Amino acid sequence: MYKILIMLHDGDDYIRMNKVYIESMPVAGQYIIHSDGLPYYVEEVTTFVGYVSSKGAIAIVVVHPADKDAAVNNLYGVDIAEDLDDPEYNNNENKE
Repeated sequence: MYKILIMLHDGDDYIRMNKVYIESMPVAGQYIIHSDGLPYYVEEVTTFVGYVSSKGAIAIVVVHPADKDAAVNNLYGVDIAEDLDDPEYNNNENKE
């Protein structure tokens, strides 16, 4: 597992979104679905060679929101929260 920092590139600003654990490192040009359920386009991946920290990240992934007409927005009825989340790791006690 890799701990990465997601940065949102919005206009001229870079906004820290959050730190997440991922199993495979994304690459520039790829789309990712973030924990908010929205697709983002990966602009750049910057890794820290030899960086070791229990609290820090090993990479910064710079993303921007996917275009409204991008194919990744058409997920064919997939509900991220229902269909992709693993209930073993995401206990939703309020669900019926």
